[in-house]
Amino acid sequence: MLKAISPIDGRYATKTGALADYFSEYALIKYRVLVEVRYLVALARLPLPQLSALTEAQQRDVLRLATDFSESDAERIKVIERTTNHDVKAVEYFIKEQLTEQGVDSSVLEFVHFALTSQDINNTAVPYSLKEAVQRVLIPLLEDVHSKIMACADEWKAIPMLARTHGQPASPTLLGKEFRVFGERLGLQLEQLREARYYAKFGGATGNFNAHHVAYPDIDWVAFANRFVTEDLGLLRSQYTTQIAHYDHLAAIFHTMSRINTILIDLCRDVWQYISMEYFKQKTIAGEVGSSAMPHKVNPIDFENAEGNLGIASALLGHLAGKLPISRLQRDLTDSTVLRNVGVPIGHMLIALQAILKGMDKLLLNEAALSADLDTNWAVVAEAIQNILRREGYPKPYEALKALTRGKAQITKSDIQDFIGTLDVSDAIKEELRAITPHNYVGVYGN
Repeated sequence: MLKAISPIDGRYATKTGALADYFSEYALIKYRVLVEVRYLVALARLPLPQLSALTEAQQRDVLRLATDFSESDAERIKVIERTTNHDVKAVEYFIKEQLTEQGVDSSVLEFVHFALTSQDINNTAVPYSLKEAVQRVLIPLLEDVHSKIMACADEWKAIPMLARTHGQPASPTLLGKEFRVFGERLGLQLEQLREARYYAKFGGATGNFNAHHVAYPDIDWVAFANRFVTEDLGLLRSQYTTQIAHYDHLAAIFHTMSRINTILIDLCRDVWQYISMEYFKQKTIAGEVGSSAMPHKVNPIDFENAEGNLGIASALLGHLAGKLPISRLQRDLTDSTVLRNVGVPIGHMLIALQAILKGMDKLLLNEAALSADLDTNWAVVAEAIQNILRREGYPKPYEALKALTRGKAQITKSDIQDFIGTLDVSDAIKEELRAITPHNYVGVYGN
């Protein structure tokens, strides 16, 4: 860990370790083996007559090459790769080795990787691993963050707060509502991520089943591939491709992740600002140091950490989404090296999400600071007064309030009360106006 180049595998390894099962070199090899063995069994069940020697018991043994796949198996494939200088071919040779050891008839061996190109394996293995990582690791953590935000919204739904538009005091709001804004935004994007569609390319060398069709022209290979990708892998098959996937579906998923990151950066910056305004204090943890020089400080480092990691994640996701759908003619190799980094932005997202949860757990509401801010900004009730005066048909209410409030260093409660006393309205209306304060002029915002 101390010599890891990336902080994902170094400093933050304990926070990102769950992704190793989906995006490590070992994981990529395992998912390739999974696709290869399921494809061989699917051919046997088609059935191809040349695979009649593969009994049902042997088919189960073949499938166990993926379910029982170990690190030593991956290491053996890497040894083979040093000779082949081709990672997918090494997987093919490994499977043939294993089948030979299992006593499978030699006639079956040449149907491992039958009529496929390496991208039929890569472009199924990668979306397969991405889907499982998103559903098993990323979404549950996002749901935790969403639940935390909504819990805060409920807890603080009755806490009035001075709003700031353009950085200036504005009509009061409710602290809980401001958190609910983020909850709604995140919830909508989270729903899109849950509903994401994961496509695979599976169609031979240039996507037309050339080798499949020339060998077995009477088989409907399109129907077979659709069934295989959907039923055996749980993915959707892109019907028209070149040698590689067009990756538009991955770009859509990465854009959704980027929008999630943008929302959470917005949250982090707002909470950071609230802490700086002392609307929140932060729980201290025994033994922690806030500053190397100033012992009194408790810095909002969790939100700063999250913001930084979300930014890195979005930068990488933007490159993935912008680069992957572009390939020269029927195929170039730029997607191959880029795809190996799919797990990196998700790793940075995991670091950020855990930091947000930690930071929000440390928040201590400082109601006195929120209340004091409202008490020193009585000018914000001017909007309320002018609109009641409009209701009553009072002449030029905006101009009257503008003359009272604009350019003044501070408007106090007494200033407002005195102004109300000068208005040519009934005593009942004056009482209605005097009842409005920065603390109760907060509107409504639903449930």
